[in-house]
Amino acid sequence: MAIARTVREALVSSSMIRKLFEEGRELKKKYGGDRVFDFSIGNPDLEPPPAFHRVLKSLAGKDAEGKTPGSHGYMPNAGYPEVREILAQKASREQGCTVPASHIIMSVGAAGGLNVVFKSILDPGDEVIVSRPFFMEYRPYTANHGGILVEAPGGRDFGLDLAAIEQALSPKTAAVLINSPHNPTGRVYPAGDIAALADLLRRWEKKSGRRPWLVADEPYREIVYGGLTVPPVLSAYEESIAVTSYSKSLSLPGERIGYIALSPAAEDAETVLGALIYATRVLGYVNAPALMQRVVAALTEERVDVETYARRRAAFMDVLDSAGMTYVKPEGAFYIFAQVPSPGAGTDTAKAAPDGLQPSSGDRAFSELLKKHLVLGVPGSSFGAPGWIRFAYCVDEGVIRASAPALRETMDEWRRPSRPHP
Repeated sequence: MAIARTVREALVSSSMIRKLFEEGRELKKKYGGDRVFDFSIGNPDLEPPPAFHRVLKSLAGKDAEGKTPGSHGYMPNAGYPEVREILAQKASREQGCTVPASHIIMSVGAAGGLNVVFKSILDPGDEVIVSRPFFMEYRPYTANHGGILVEAPGGRDFGLDLAAIEQALSPKTAAVLINSPHNPTGRVYPAGDIAALADLLRRWEKKSGRRPWLVADEPYREIVYGGLTVPPVLSAYEESIAVTSYSKSLSLPGERIGYIALSPAAEDAETVLGALIYATRVLGYVNAPALMQRVVAALTEERVDVETYARRRAAFMDVLDSAGMTYVKPEGAFYIFAQVPSPGAGTDTAKAAPDGLQPSSGDRAFSELLKKHLVLGVPGSSFGAPGWIRFAYCVDEGVIRASAPALRETMDEWRRPSRPHP
């Protein structure tokens, strides 16, 4: 039976994260779960906050008692008005501007939200600029709606390289997509960089006649360390859209609930909101899950214990230090991006300071060697960053610390001058 050519091609290069995750399941069956160190997928292991279960039970109880008739039926495609009102207040606090309830569209997670946004703003051939490295699913999300993802090199330590973004701008640029806190590096873009990017896009409008959208993918907004806060986007740039979810902040990835927030200063906002609502319907989402809309509206002050992730981050940095691996210290999210030293290199090379996307080689070979030692990490080339490895530390701290010998053995074998490398 024939399938679409584009899908057939995509299957060949399907998500390395999911591939490693499935391989990890098989390795655990073969060797036992305590001997396999799976850092492949950002699937939070922390349970939702206790308040989640209390709210869920309360709502279910009211439903069972017949106190909320129709609560599992259709509602407006944009979501329950009362939920949007509550989340607009939350978005206003985070974004530094007054976001009306009408500018909130409930979504099926951040992935669903991004697809709704791209369906709404992209014509065939339009371009979306993203800085390397980037979450690998951005490419199919863009292609789903006829768009083309354009990669701009990242800056030192994976900050935004504004000169590279400016170089990538073209008459076909419909949007610049940013992700902060960042997957896979844990970077948080500073407010000055967001402001400078906004100025760049305004200047581009004067030059080209087209002002690109600034789309912010923010599912990790509430997972930051050291007192950092994530700078707002909606108050920084008029034509901006923030997309978020509760997959990470409340550990609800399987519930598929999030929202889209449109800047209150957006030009022709009513038309844009109409497009977002239309896209939500025709993409087949129809509306975000009814029960979860009601749940998250009651949990705007709740989040998972970020200190647990902070301790795991510290533990993973200790493990990488002991193995002699270089990395960029994460400022948020729960990923750490480590540099693969040159094959056969000694400690000095392994400790060299990272320099943006200076490519080394062999990240896929290094990932395979890690797997031999029952450690799973995703090659950086999957994120557009060859020569790096992403480890997800949303696993028990004991697993992280127990992986230290395996990582040291991997590095010892990788550094061996006699070892053949691709």
